Amino acid sequence: MRIVVISDLQVPYHDRRAVDAVARFIKAYKPDRVDCVGDEIDAPQISRWHKGMAGEFAGTLGRHRDETCRVLEQLKVTNLSRSNHSSQRLENYLAKYAPGLAELPELTIERFLRTEDLGITYHHTPFAIAPGWVMGHGDEGSLIQSPGGTALNIAKRFGKSFVGGHTHKMGVKHDHDVLNGKTLRSLWGFEVGCLMDMKKATYLKAGSANWQLGFGILHVDGKNVTPVPVPIHRDGSFTVDGRVFR
Repeated sequence: MRIVVISDLQVPYHDRRAVDAVARFIKAYKPDRVDCVGDEIDAPQISRWHKGMAGEFAGTLGRHRDETCRVLEQLKVTNLSRSNHSSQRLENYLAKYAPGLAELPELTIERFLRTEDLGITYHHTPFAIAPGWVMGHGDEGSLIQSPGGTALNIAKRFGKSFVGGHTHKMGVKHDHDVLNGKTLRSLWGFEVGCLMDMKKATYLKAGSANWQLGFGILHVDGKNVTPVPVPIHRDGSFTVDGRVFR
């Protein structure tokens, strides 16, 4: 089984060239599943950073949602994780500023993102993605500066290897216990980067961050799972199984 793991998109701040290239890759690669770590939409209009400011009254959330749905369909996403930018922002905004509407089924994150129409299963908690592996957004633990470190710390907490996003970094770290040549425990932490255009991240000082454009792949062979980071280069290209995609 081959599972493509889509990193943080943060529509409308996504890198359109990169997303189009990944969509063409998915069409050619034909993976068994395409799962997304969340932050599929940025939703700044309902963030605490824009409360009471012009951004809250921009009237653009519906347009951003529609574009997000188009991107999720373009990438053929089948599973979607909760995250702090989409479900959490929507739920917090309703609870604080419109509690009378919070229980309406039309305003659940599933309805908001039209997951049923798109054939997407939405996960409100981390879920089993492969044997011995759990997927979440990546904000389930403390942030670690080194790429892969945040995911590995979450893996240690869960007792399962963990794949996620949130940090926008790309990295694989492991923690194995071996005694007398026998592996007693094997844990992996896998962070899959992001698909966000850093030029649109205006909140970054001087546009500087330790982020990596890309996504991930999990190769599943029985109980054996191999994490493969796929970095996207500055020219928009990336390589999978020896084949270059653009």
